[in-house]
Amino acid sequence: MSRRLCIELHDVAPVTWPQCTALLALLDELGRPPLTLLAVPDYHGQGLLSAAPALVQALRRRLDRGDEIALHGYFHRDDAPPPRDPLAWARRRVLTRGEGEFAALTRREAERRIERGRIELAGLFGPVSGFVAPAWLTGAGAWQALSESSLAYAATRSKLVELPGLRVTAAPAITVSARAHWRRTGSRIWLRAMCGATAQAPLLRVALHPADAHHPRVLDDWRRALRRLLAEREPMTVARALALS
Repeated sequence: MSRRLCIELHDVAPVTWPQCTALLALLDELGRPPLTLLAVPDYHGQGLLSAAPALVQALRRRLDRGDEIALHGYFHRDDAPPPRDPLAWARRRVLTRGEGEFAALTRREAERRIERGRIELAGLFGPVSGFVAPAWLTGAGAWQALSESSLAYAATRSKLVELPGLRVTAAPAITVSARAHWRRTGSRIWLRAMCGATAQAPLLRVALHPADAHHPRVLDDWRRALRRLLAEREPMTVARALALS
């Protein structure tokens, strides 16, 4: 089996759509590989995806050409009770800047948000099979809810998990952080190092974020890395990759 590549575009929502279109233009320039679009029904409470008809139509066109839409949380904002220990604080408030929505939800609340998001996206785009927690933070309550949901898979930063049986497929994700100047400065070195470290992985994922589009240097670094990866690997959606596993 050839080595595979799944390209994920995170945080798809009305407020982030201008940046998403810049990333989509870059990918179209590289041959229009199939993508997994991670949609947020109400990103940071700033507007429902369902209330943005132009965006809905644009995403439907992407589906028609072979892309996939997966559920990416509901609000993409960590509004659970604040963490008490320093490590949890660093993970939920510093490293992920308070966006790990499903890091500490109860099973019941996680179930409510997952089902609400799944129903809303399905009403717009048809059946949704995948879930990726914001910031890849999936707490115990969220895993319990996912194991009882009708979704087919969930993703962490390093693996894909088929539901409900929780069969794991290794699938490391490469990403960059464009929020800090020092991180943007090192993005080229980081991407080169990560591509090398994951070169033998049968299934590799790339995670693009709207913030990447704000910085021409980061876009150039992604262009180089993706051109190389697409020359070496077969691109496909996450759902397709799991079907072949």
